[in-house]
Amino acid sequence: MSQTSTATTLSELNVLAQDLAQGTWISRVWIPGNTAGPAVVLLRDGQVYDISARVATVSALLELDDPVSYLRSLPLQQSLIGFDELLRNSDASLRDDSQPWLLAPIDLQAVKAAGVTFATSMLERVVEEQAKGDPAKAESIRASLVESIGIDLGQIVPGSLQAATLKEVLISKGMWSQYLEVGIGPDAEVFTKAQPLSAVGYGSAIGIHPKSSWNNPEPEVVVVVSSRGKVQGATLGNDVNLRDFEGRSALLLSKAKDNNASTALGPFLRLFDETFSIDDVRAAEVSLRVVGKDGFIMDGSSSMNQISRDPLDLVAQTLNENHQYPDGFVLFLGTLFAPKQDRDQPGGGFTHKEGDMVAISSAKFGTLVNRVTTSDRAPAWQMGYRALLENLDGRGLVSAAFKPR
Repeated sequence: MSQTSTATTLSELNVLAQDLAQGTWISRVWIPGNTAGPAVVLLRDGQVYDISARVATVSALLELDDPVSYLRSLPLQQSLIGFDELLRNSDASLRDDSQPWLLAPIDLQAVKAAGVTFATSMLERVVEEQAKGDPAKAESIRASLVESIGIDLGQIVPGSLQAATLKEVLISKGMWSQYLEVGIGPDAEVFTKAQPLSAVGYGSAIGIHPKSSWNNPEPEVVVVVSSRGKVQGATLGNDVNLRDFEGRSALLLSKAKDNNASTALGPFLRLFDETFSIDDVRAAEVSLRVVGKDGFIMDGSSSMNQISRDPLDLVAQTLNENHQYPDGFVLFLGTLFAPKQDRDQPGGGFTHKEGDMVAISSAKFGTLVNRVTTSDRAPAWQMGYRALLENLDGRGLVSAAFKPR
Protein backbone atom coordinates (compact mmCIF):
# COMPACT_ATOMS: atom_id res chain seq x y z
CA MET A 1 0.00 0.00 0.00
CA SER A 2 1.10 3.53 -0.74
CA GLN A 3 -0.07 6.41 1.44
CA THR A 4 1.11 9.31 -0.70
CA SER A 5 -1.10 12.23 -1.65
CA THR A 6 -3.99 11.11 -3.80
CA ALA A 7 -5.92 12.63 -6.68
CA THR A 8 -9.40 13.94 -5.90
CA THR A 9 -10.70 14.62 -9.42
CA LEU A 10 -10.57 12.62 -12.62
CA SER A 11 -8.72 15.38 -14.45
CA GLU A 12 -5.76 14.99 -12.08
CA LEU A 13 -5.23 11.50 -13.48
CA ASN A 14 -5.37 12.50 -17.14
CA VAL A 15 -2.45 11.82 -19.44
CA LEU A 16 -3.22 13.22 -22.87
CA ALA A 17 -2.30 11.38 -26.04
CA GLN A 18 1.06 12.45 -27.43
CA ASP A 19 -0.31 13.24 -30.91
CA LEU A 20 -3.81 14.39 -30.07
CA ALA A 21 -3.56 17.13 -32.69
CA GLN A 22 -2.59 14.75 -35.50
CA GLY A 23 -4.79 11.67 -35.24
CA THR A 24 -8.36 11.09 -36.37
CA TRP A 25 -10.51 10.99 -33.24
CA ILE A 26 -14.24 10.42 -32.83
CA SER A 27 -16.54 9.72 -29.90
CA ARG A 28 -20.11 10.11 -28.73
CA VAL A 29 -21.45 12.71 -26.33
CA TRP A 30 -24.76 13.38 -24.66
CA ILE A 31 -26.17 16.74 -25.75
CA PRO A 32 -28.63 18.15 -23.19
CA GLY A 33 -31.50 20.56 -23.84
CA ASN A 34 -34.81 20.45 -25.68
CA THR A 35 -33.47 18.00 -28.26
CA ALA A 36 -31.37 15.98 -25.82
CA GLY A 37 -29.71 12.82 -27.05
CA PRO A 38 -26.49 11.10 -28.12
CA ALA A 39 -24.36 12.63 -30.86
CA VAL A 40 -21.39 11.43 -32.87
CA VAL A 41 -18.56 13.94 -32.52
CA LEU A 42 -15.24 14.65 -34.20
CA LEU A 43 -12.24 16.12 -32.41
CA ARG A 44 -10.21 18.62 -34.39
CA ASP A 45 -7.76 21.33 -33.25
CA GLY A 46 -8.82 21.02 -29.63
CA GLN A 47 -12.49 21.49 -30.44
CA VAL A 48 -15.33 18.96 -30.48
CA TYR A 49 -17.77 19.08 -33.41
CA ASP A 50 -21.21 17.50 -33.57
CA ILE A 51 -21.43 15.58 -36.87
CA SER A 52 -24.58 13.60 -36.08
CA ALA A 53 -26.62 15.47 -38.72
CA ARG A 54 -24.35 13.77 -41.28
CA VAL A 55 -23.74 10.45 -39.53
CA ALA A 56 -25.74 9.63 -36.41
CA THR A 57 -24.13 6.32 -35.37
CA VAL A 58 -20.51 5.27 -35.08
CA SER A 59 -21.55 1.91 -36.52
CA ALA A 60 -22.67 3.52 -39.78
CA LEU A 61 -19.52 5.63 -39.99
CA LEU A 62 -17.26 2.60 -39.64
CA GLU A 63 -19.06 0.72 -42.39
CA LEU A 64 -17.56 3.19 -44.88
CA ASP A 65 -14.56 1.92 -46.84
CA ASP A 66 -12.62 5.05 -45.87
CA PRO A 67 -14.16 6.77 -42.83
CA VAL A 68 -11.10 9.01 -42.41
CA SER A 69 -11.49 10.56 -45.86
CA TYR A 70 -15.20 11.03 -45.21
CA LEU A 71 -14.52 12.84 -41.93
CA ARG A 72 -11.91 15.07 -43.56
CA SER A 73 -14.42 16.07 -46.23
CA LEU A 74 -17.02 17.31 -43.75
CA PRO A 75 -17.55 21.08 -43.55
CA LEU A 76 -17.29 21.94 -39.86
CA GLN A 77 -19.27 24.84 -38.46
CA GLN A 78 -19.25 26.10 -34.88
CA SER A 79 -17.77 23.70 -32.36
CA LEU A 80 -19.97 22.08 -29.75
CA ILE A 81 -17.49 22.40 -26.88
CA GLY A 82 -13.74 22.51 -26.26
CA PHE A 83 -11.93 19.22 -25.62
CA ASP A 84 -10.70 20.23 -22.16
CA GLU A 85 -14.15 21.47 -21.16
CA LEU A 86 -15.70 18.21 -22.37
CA LEU A 87 -13.32 16.12 -20.27
CA ARG A 88 -14.01 18.21 -17.17
CA ASN A 89 -17.76 18.04 -17.63
CA SER A 90 -17.66 14.28 -18.17
CA ASP A 91 -16.70 13.75 -14.52
CA ALA A 92 -20.09 12.64 -13.17
CA SER A 93 -19.35 14.09 -9.73
CA LEU A 94 -18.73 17.61 -11.10
CA ARG A 95 -21.05 17.64 -14.11
CA ASP A 96 -22.99 20.65 -15.33
CA ASP A 97 -26.07 18.97 -16.81
CA SER A 98 -26.60 21.88 -19.19
CA GLN A 99 -23.34 21.06 -21.02
CA PRO A 100 -22.34 17.99 -23.11
CA TRP A 101 -20.50 15.00 -21.61
CA LEU A 102 -18.79 11.95 -23.02
CA LEU A 103 -20.47 8.61 -23.66
CA ALA A 104 -18.79 5.40 -24.77
CA PRO A 105 -17.39 5.97 -28.30
CA ILE A 106 -19.39 3.09 -29.81
CA ASP A 107 -23.10 2.38 -30.18
CA LEU A 108 -24.67 -0.48 -32.18
CA GLN A 109 -21.61 -2.71 -32.22
CA ALA A 110 -21.50 -6.02 -30.36
CA VAL A 111 -19.11 -5.88 -27.40
CA LYS A 112 -16.81 -8.92 -27.42
CA ALA A 113 -13.72 -9.78 -25.41
CA ALA A 114 -10.80 -12.18 -25.80
CA GLY A 115 -9.67 -13.84 -22.60
CA VAL A 116 -6.45 -15.48 -21.46
CA THR A 117 -4.32 -13.83 -24.16
CA PHE A 118 -1.27 -13.18 -21.96
CA ALA A 119 0.81 -15.79 -20.10
CA THR A 120 0.70 -13.95 -16.76
CA SER A 121 -3.05 -13.52 -16.79
CA MET A 122 -3.38 -17.13 -17.98
CA LEU A 123 -1.68 -18.34 -14.82
CA GLU A 124 -3.87 -16.04 -12.72
CA ARG A 125 -7.02 -17.56 -14.22
CA VAL A 126 -5.72 -21.00 -13.24
CA VAL A 127 -5.01 -19.64 -9.74
CA GLU A 128 -8.60 -18.36 -9.51
CA GLU A 129 -9.92 -21.71 -10.67
CA GLN A 130 -7.93 -23.71 -8.13
CA ALA A 131 -8.57 -21.21 -5.31
CA LYS A 132 -12.32 -21.53 -5.93
CA GLY A 133 -12.70 -17.78 -5.53
CA ASP A 134 -10.82 -17.57 -2.21
CA PRO A 135 -8.04 -14.92 -2.41
CA ALA A 136 -6.35 -16.26 0.74
CA LYS A 137 -5.32 -19.40 -1.15
CA ALA A 138 -3.96 -17.58 -4.20
CA GLU A 139 -0.30 -17.10 -3.24
CA SER A 140 0.46 -20.72 -2.35
CA ILE A 141 -1.32 -22.00 -5.47
CA ARG A 142 0.54 -19.49 -7.63
CA ALA A 143 3.94 -20.61 -6.33
CA SER A 144 3.08 -24.27 -6.81
CA LEU A 145 1.93 -23.73 -10.39
CA VAL A 146 5.04 -21.83 -11.46
CA GLU A 147 7.28 -24.52 -9.97
CA SER A 148 5.35 -27.40 -11.53
CA ILE A 149 5.01 -25.98 -15.04
CA GLY A 150 8.70 -25.14 -15.24
CA ILE A 151 8.43 -23.23 -18.51
CA ASP A 152 7.71 -19.68 -19.62
CA LEU A 153 4.24 -19.95 -21.12
CA GLY A 154 4.78 -16.64 -22.88
CA GLN A 155 7.24 -18.33 -25.23
CA ILE A 156 4.73 -20.91 -26.43
CA VAL A 157 2.85 -20.26 -29.68
CA PRO A 158 -0.83 -21.14 -29.16
CA GLY A 159 -1.89 -24.16 -31.19
CA SER A 160 1.71 -25.23 -31.93
CA LEU A 161 3.21 -28.71 -31.57
CA GLN A 162 5.10 -27.46 -28.51
CA ALA A 163 1.81 -26.37 -26.95
CA ALA A 164 0.24 -29.78 -27.67
CA THR A 165 3.24 -31.54 -26.12
CA LEU A 166 3.06 -29.39 -22.98
CA LYS A 167 -0.66 -30.15 -22.75
CA GLU A 168 0.07 -33.89 -22.62
CA VAL A 169 2.68 -33.36 -19.90
CA LEU A 170 0.33 -31.25 -17.78
CA ILE A 171 -2.53 -33.70 -18.21
CA SER A 172 -0.25 -36.48 -16.95
CA LYS A 173 0.48 -34.34 -13.86
CA GLY A 174 -3.19 -33.62 -13.30
CA MET A 175 -2.59 -29.92 -13.92
CA TRP A 176 -4.46 -29.25 -17.15
CA SER A 177 -6.99 -26.41 -17.00
CA GLN A 178 -9.71 -24.99 -19.22
CA TYR A 179 -7.78 -21.71 -19.03
CA LEU A 180 -4.62 -23.31 -20.38
CA GLU A 181 -6.74 -24.83 -23.15
CA VAL A 182 -7.76 -21.42 -24.47
CA GLY A 183 -4.42 -19.84 -23.54
CA ILE A 184 -2.13 -22.12 -25.55
CA GLY A 185 -4.58 -24.27 -27.49
CA PRO A 186 -5.66 -23.59 -31.10
CA ASP A 187 -8.95 -21.86 -30.21
CA ALA A 188 -9.04 -18.49 -28.47
CA GLU A 189 -11.58 -17.61 -25.81
CA VAL A 190 -13.93 -15.00 -27.24
CA PHE A 191 -17.00 -14.11 -25.21
CA THR A 192 -19.73 -11.48 -25.11
CA LYS A 193 -18.62 -8.83 -22.65
CA ALA A 194 -21.68 -6.58 -22.77
CA GLN A 195 -24.77 -5.75 -24.78
CA PRO A 196 -24.73 -3.11 -27.54
CA LEU A 197 -25.28 0.40 -26.15
CA SER A 198 -24.62 -0.69 -22.55
CA ALA A 199 -20.97 0.41 -22.25
CA VAL A 200 -20.17 3.56 -20.28
CA GLY A 201 -17.70 6.27 -21.20
CA TYR A 202 -15.05 8.46 -19.61
CA GLY A 203 -16.08 9.91 -16.27
CA SER A 204 -19.02 7.58 -15.65
CA ALA A 205 -19.23 5.11 -12.79
CA ILE A 206 -18.05 1.57 -13.43
CA GLY A 207 -19.95 -1.19 -11.71
CA ILE A 208 -18.75 -4.08 -9.54
CA HIS A 209 -21.32 -6.72 -8.62
CA PRO A 210 -22.31 -5.99 -4.98
CA LYS A 211 -21.72 -9.63 -3.96
CA SER A 212 -18.13 -9.68 -5.22
CA SER A 213 -15.31 -9.51 -2.67
CA TRP A 214 -12.36 -10.27 -5.00
CA ASN A 215 -12.20 -8.20 -8.18
CA ASN A 216 -10.01 -5.89 -10.22
CA PRO A 217 -9.86 -3.58 -13.23
CA GLU A 218 -8.53 -4.94 -16.52
CA PRO A 219 -6.79 -2.27 -18.63
CA GLU A 220 -7.04 -3.25 -22.28
CA VAL A 221 -6.70 -2.05 -25.85
CA VAL A 222 -9.97 -2.50 -27.73
CA VAL A 223 -10.12 -2.75 -31.52
CA VAL A 224 -13.18 -1.59 -33.45
CA VAL A 225 -14.16 -3.70 -36.44
CA SER A 226 -16.65 -3.28 -39.30
CA SER A 227 -19.16 -5.93 -40.34
CA ARG A 228 -16.73 -6.97 -43.08
CA GLY A 229 -13.97 -7.68 -40.56
CA LYS A 230 -11.92 -4.55 -41.28
CA VAL A 231 -10.25 -3.11 -38.18
CA GLN A 232 -10.99 0.61 -38.37
CA GLY A 233 -9.36 1.84 -35.17
CA ALA A 234 -8.95 1.30 -31.46
CA THR A 235 -9.66 2.74 -28.04
CA LEU A 236 -9.03 1.94 -24.37
CA GLY A 237 -11.26 -0.24 -22.25
CA ASN A 238 -11.78 -1.48 -18.71
CA ASP A 239 -12.94 -5.12 -18.77
CA VAL A 240 -13.95 -5.20 -15.10
CA ASN A 241 -13.19 -8.65 -13.66
CA LEU A 242 -14.79 -10.53 -10.73
CA ARG A 243 -12.14 -13.04 -9.70
CA ASP A 244 -14.28 -14.71 -7.05
CA PHE A 245 -17.28 -15.35 -9.32
CA GLU A 246 -15.30 -16.82 -12.21
CA GLY A 247 -13.00 -18.64 -9.81
CA ARG A 248 -15.92 -20.49 -8.26
CA SER A 249 -17.01 -21.71 -11.69
CA ALA A 250 -16.14 -20.80 -15.26
CA LEU A 251 -19.86 -21.15 -15.97
CA LEU A 252 -20.32 -17.92 -14.00
CA LEU A 253 -18.35 -16.00 -16.65
CA SER A 254 -21.41 -14.09 -17.84
CA LYS A 255 -22.25 -13.06 -14.28
CA ALA A 256 -18.62 -12.12 -13.67
CA LYS A 257 -18.37 -10.00 -16.81
CA ASP A 258 -21.73 -8.62 -17.93
CA ASN A 259 -23.25 -6.41 -15.26
CA ASN A 260 -24.64 -2.91 -15.22
CA ALA A 261 -21.86 -0.40 -16.04
CA SER A 262 -19.19 -3.13 -15.99
CA THR A 263 -17.75 -2.11 -19.37
CA ALA A 264 -16.00 1.23 -19.86
CA LEU A 265 -14.59 2.52 -23.17
CA GLY A 266 -12.96 5.74 -24.32
CA PRO A 267 -12.44 8.56 -24.06
CA PHE A 268 -12.20 8.72 -27.87
CA LEU A 269 -11.92 6.16 -30.64
CA ARG A 270 -8.80 6.68 -32.73
CA LEU A 271 -9.21 5.67 -36.37
CA PHE A 272 -6.45 4.16 -38.46
CA ASP A 273 -4.81 6.76 -40.70
CA GLU A 274 -1.28 7.77 -41.68
CA THR A 275 -0.47 8.49 -38.00
CA PHE A 276 -1.88 5.32 -36.45
CA SER A 277 -2.11 1.66 -37.50
CA ILE A 278 -2.48 -1.91 -36.27
CA ASP A 279 1.26 -1.91 -35.55
CA ASP A 280 0.66 0.82 -32.97
CA VAL A 281 -1.91 -1.45 -31.35
CA ARG A 282 0.62 -4.30 -31.30
CA ALA A 283 3.22 -2.08 -29.65
CA ALA A 284 0.95 -0.25 -27.19
CA GLU A 285 2.02 0.16 -23.57
CA VAL A 286 -0.97 0.54 -21.29
CA SER A 287 -0.59 1.86 -17.75
CA LEU A 288 -3.02 1.62 -14.86
CA ARG A 289 -3.44 3.61 -11.67
CA VAL A 290 -6.03 2.93 -8.98
CA VAL A 291 -6.49 5.63 -6.35
CA GLY A 292 -8.68 4.82 -3.36
CA LYS A 293 -10.46 7.19 -1.01
CA ASP A 294 -8.56 5.35 1.75
CA GLY A 295 -5.22 6.60 0.38
CA PHE A 296 -4.42 3.33 -1.35
CA ILE A 297 -2.58 3.58 -4.68
CA MET A 298 -1.88 0.74 -7.08
CA ASP A 299 0.05 1.05 -10.32
CA GLY A 300 0.25 -1.54 -13.06
CA SER A 301 0.86 -1.95 -16.76
CA SER A 302 0.17 -4.16 -19.75
CA SER A 303 2.46 -4.47 -22.78
CA MET A 304 0.74 -5.51 -25.98
CA ASN A 305 4.03 -6.85 -27.38
CA GLN A 306 3.69 -9.74 -24.92
CA ILE A 307 0.30 -10.90 -26.19
CA SER A 308 0.18 -14.58 -27.11
CA ARG A 309 -2.12 -14.17 -30.12
CA ASP A 310 -1.91 -11.44 -32.74
CA PRO A 311 -4.83 -8.97 -32.65
CA LEU A 312 -5.77 -9.80 -36.24
CA ASP A 313 -5.89 -13.51 -35.40
CA LEU A 314 -8.28 -12.72 -32.54
CA VAL A 315 -10.44 -10.66 -34.92
CA ALA A 316 -10.49 -13.56 -37.41
CA GLN A 317 -11.53 -15.96 -34.65
CA THR A 318 -14.41 -13.61 -33.79
CA LEU A 319 -15.85 -12.80 -37.23
CA ASN A 320 -15.75 -15.48 -39.91
CA GLU A 321 -17.98 -17.83 -41.89
CA ASN A 322 -19.32 -19.19 -38.60
CA HIS A 323 -20.37 -15.88 -37.04
CA GLN A 324 -21.23 -12.48 -38.47
CA TYR A 325 -21.82 -9.07 -36.87
CA PRO A 326 -23.97 -6.92 -39.19
CA ASP A 327 -23.43 -3.77 -37.10
CA GLY A 328 -19.74 -4.44 -36.50
CA PHE A 329 -18.14 -5.25 -33.17
CA VAL A 330 -15.48 -4.16 -30.72
CA LEU A 331 -13.02 -6.63 -29.26
CA PHE A 332 -11.17 -6.32 -25.95
CA LEU A 333 -7.74 -7.84 -26.60
CA GLY A 334 -6.98 -8.98 -23.05
CA THR A 335 -4.47 -7.77 -20.49
CA LEU A 336 -1.13 -8.66 -18.99
CA PHE A 337 -2.18 -7.04 -15.72
CA ALA A 338 -3.13 -9.38 -12.88
CA PRO A 339 -2.90 -7.66 -9.46
CA LYS A 340 -1.22 -9.42 -6.56
CA GLN A 341 -0.68 -6.37 -4.34
CA ASP A 342 -2.27 -6.69 -0.90
CA ARG A 343 -4.68 -3.93 0.03
CA ASP A 344 -5.97 -4.58 3.54
CA GLN A 345 -4.06 -7.51 5.01
CA PRO A 346 -1.13 -9.74 4.01
CA GLY A 347 -2.24 -12.46 1.63
CA GLY A 348 -5.58 -10.77 1.03
CA GLY A 349 -4.69 -9.51 -2.45
CA PHE A 350 -6.33 -6.56 -4.18
CA THR A 351 -9.99 -5.82 -4.53
CA HIS A 352 -11.90 -2.64 -5.33
CA LYS A 353 -13.60 -0.37 -2.83
CA GLU A 354 -16.42 2.07 -3.43
CA GLY A 355 -15.07 5.35 -4.80
CA ASP A 356 -11.82 4.02 -6.28
CA MET A 357 -10.67 6.06 -9.26
CA VAL A 358 -9.29 3.94 -12.10
CA ALA A 359 -7.12 5.57 -14.78
CA ILE A 360 -6.05 3.59 -17.87
CA SER A 361 -3.55 5.45 -20.06
CA SER A 362 -1.53 4.94 -23.22
CA ALA A 363 0.51 7.37 -25.28
CA LYS A 364 -1.47 6.72 -28.47
CA PHE A 365 -4.91 6.82 -26.84
CA GLY A 366 -4.94 9.23 -23.89
CA THR A 367 -6.63 8.27 -20.61
CA LEU A 368 -9.85 6.53 -19.66
CA VAL A 369 -10.86 7.42 -16.10
CA ASN A 370 -13.83 6.12 -14.11
CA ARG A 371 -14.96 5.86 -10.49
CA VAL A 372 -15.95 2.53 -8.97
CA THR A 373 -19.37 1.84 -7.55
CA THR A 374 -21.53 -1.26 -7.37
CA SER A 375 -23.69 -2.28 -10.31
CA ASP A 376 -26.91 -1.74 -8.39
CA ARG A 377 -25.88 1.85 -7.54
CA ALA A 378 -24.64 2.80 -11.00
CA PRO A 379 -27.13 4.64 -13.21
CA ALA A 380 -29.48 2.11 -14.78
CA TRP A 381 -28.95 1.27 -18.45
CA GLN A 382 -32.01 2.62 -20.23
CA MET A 383 -31.12 3.52 -23.82
CA GLY A 384 -31.32 0.34 -25.87
CA TYR A 385 -32.10 0.04 -29.58
CA ARG A 386 -35.72 1.17 -29.37
CA ALA A 387 -34.96 4.16 -27.17
CA LEU A 388 -32.09 5.21 -29.45
CA LEU A 389 -34.23 5.00 -32.59
CA GLU A 390 -37.06 6.88 -30.94
CA ASN A 391 -34.64 9.60 -29.84
CA LEU A 392 -33.02 9.91 -33.27
CA ASP A 393 -36.44 9.95 -34.94
CA GLY A 394 -37.53 12.83 -32.73
CA ARG A 395 -34.42 14.74 -33.79
CA GLY A 396 -34.82 13.94 -37.50
CA LEU A 397 -31.66 11.81 -37.57
CA VAL A 398 -32.91 8.28 -38.26
CA SER A 399 -31.71 8.16 -41.86
CA ALA A 400 -28.26 9.38 -40.79
CA ALA A 401 -28.12 6.53 -38.28
CA PHE A 402 -27.95 3.97 -41.06
CA LYS A 403 -26.13 5.73 -43.89
CA PRO A 404 -23.84 8.79 -43.74
CA ARG A 405 -25.10 11.77 -45.68
